[in-house]
Amino acid sequence: MGVRFAHRAKPAKVAARRTTVPLMDFATLTPAVQSRLAKLGIHRLFDLVLHLPLRYEDETHLVPIADALTGTNVQVEGEVQTLDVMFRPKKQLVARVADASGMLVVRLINYYPNQAQQLAVGKRVRLLGEIRRGFWGDEMVHPKIRNVGDGAALSEALTPVYPTTAGLSQAALAKLIGKALRACDLADPLPQAMRDAYGLPPFAHSVHLLHSPTPDIPNVALQHRTHPAWRRLKFDELLAQQLSLRLARAARRERDAPVIAADGRLAARLVASLPFALTRAQNRVLLEIARDLAQPYPMQRLLQGDVGSGKTIVAAIAACHAIECGYQVALLAPTEILAEQHFRKLSGWLAPLDIKVVWLAGSLKAKEKRSALEDAALGVAPLVVGTHAIFQQQVEFRNLGLAIVDEQHRFGVAQRLAMRAKGQSPHQLMMSATPIPRTLAMSFYADLDVSVIDELPPGRTPILTKLVSDARRDEVIARIAAKVAEGRQAYWVCPLIEESEALQLQTAVDTHAQLAEELDGVAVGLLHGKMKPDEKAAVMEAFIANRIQVLVATTVIEVGVDVANASLMVIEHAERMGLAQLHQLRGRVGRGTHASLCVLLYCGPLGDTAKERLKVIFENTDGFIIAQEDLRIRGPGELAGVKQSGVPMLRFADLEADADLVEAAREAADTLLAHDRPAALSHLDRWLPGRAALLKV
Repeated sequence: MGVRFAHRAKPAKVAARRTTVPLMDFATLTPAVQSRLAKLGIHRLFDLVLHLPLRYEDETHLVPIADALTGTNVQVEGEVQTLDVMFRPKKQLVARVADASGMLVVRLINYYPNQAQQLAVGKRVRLLGEIRRGFWGDEMVHPKIRNVGDGAALSEALTPVYPTTAGLSQAALAKLIGKALRACDLADPLPQAMRDAYGLPPFAHSVHLLHSPTPDIPNVALQHRTHPAWRRLKFDELLAQQLSLRLARAARRERDAPVIAADGRLAARLVASLPFALTRAQNRVLLEIARDLAQPYPMQRLLQGDVGSGKTIVAAIAACHAIECGYQVALLAPTEILAEQHFRKLSGWLAPLDIKVVWLAGSLKAKEKRSALEDAALGVAPLVVGTHAIFQQQVEFRNLGLAIVDEQHRFGVAQRLAMRAKGQSPHQLMMSATPIPRTLAMSFYADLDVSVIDELPPGRTPILTKLVSDARRDEVIARIAAKVAEGRQAYWVCPLIEESEALQLQTAVDTHAQLAEELDGVAVGLLHGKMKPDEKAAVMEAFIANRIQVLVATTVIEVGVDVANASLMVIEHAERMGLAQLHQLRGRVGRGTHASLCVLLYCGPLGDTAKERLKVIFENTDGFIIAQEDLRIRGPGELAGVKQSGVPMLRFADLEADADLVEAAREAADTLLAHDRPAALSHLDRWLPGRAALLKV
């Protein structure tokens, strides 16, 4: 149950409030300045209000030079005693500044003439910087320098340091922000009762404080963004995101979609033909999908399940429901290898049911492509499987009712929009083998319905993971030889295919040559992204048929490759890869009944982040735990592809540290839309102008 608030009086005034002024109306801004501001994401006056400091400098008090502690950031004031240009070990400007308590050395390794003028002998200067122990005694290297007169007043507030860009100084940016704070309407769109319920300070007070905090405010609360003013800005940001997603969801329900209410006979025939039984989780998810398909508005369901959980058969059964009702289905995958694997698997399942499955990819020969396009346009092919080629303008469907997108985070919002245009708002089922942590699902996927396959099919063998130093490479090769002798197959994954002096990574080409030489009598294949599609297909077909026992590959095999006899995987330079990618790659083995092993080869010395990642993947096989750790280490944008999703990225809120605010924002969004819609739209206009209902497809 959400917190309910009384409807505010005179909502028309709220709706009429203007919170933005276009930058072009701000007469002091030249086109050059506007261009620089645009690089910072600032396109209107109110964006300057929301351009908050990275950190703060304390220029509110002075420390006697003798009392300044090594390793601390302090402000001192004194008179320049000497100024010299030194040429050893390199050219630098060296000044000595003294106050009544002592002497301090100032060094500028790279300097401009005006800085030499600032440090002229006899000038009185204020220096802000870190005290270090230097060759000539205590020193500051490249401090902030300001010329002052005797008794010059100190700053009354902490000095903000803003994110900026070339050609836009801190002083110029601070001046613009000051003007914006005076010019913009900072009235609070949130009802007082809501602010009280969530313990939120007023908006105007919060932004003024964050741009100009007084020295009595603990710096740690500002730096760690735990101060109530920071929490108010985080809440507002999350609330805007939640409002936009709810409005997008509501807008989607206004669109018409095919009503697919199949009796399930075709799906039942498919299930009866399978050599395995569906899990309880798969059956539960299928019921959720069937209910969605029967609605008159487009389904927007995200199907997530760990590697090997059986998402493809769920997609095939969903396709059967649409096909039974006379609609076509399109299945998209991000790579040709994955798309072709889907094509082979789906053809094997559906061809016996007299369902024609066609394959559409950019690499098809002209005649094959014409035939596939014709089958799709005439409706001869109820199921079309392909890559980005399906988005092309010449691809038409007679009656598209369902679009299935595998590894959905790899497709941008424009591409998914293009898919929607292929039919009259077809239902969409998006699949992901990257489990999404709860806080991420609540914030970035709040407009989607989410289904989770939370159990693996029976008979899957657990995968043993080992961390092995590259120094023991010979032992790993010997283990491969032993596995091949037992009749098993192996993958060896390399991250690059061309030599890089910067990264010094072993290439797939070199590794292939080395393994082919050392594994006498073993067929070693090579697969990488620069090969022609027919070459890739031939290599994969040979590996599936066990004509190739060891496959050296780049990360093109990350998703979709399914060879039950492959029970050993070696991942080279594992320290360079993200957790999600390591988990996906590891999931290529363990698909049969044989005991499986994943060897993570690493090169030392390891950095802290690499150690952390390898520890997580070594200790965990649960994809949701790994995804949660990935979110903590890498952040939401990289983990789940939200940069492409059309949802605004978070600038201030942290999904881990601010999980309570995510919950509060969800609740507040529902309350505002139900009881104070003008306030909701006013808030959304402040944070996301022109995007009151984000286009989500």
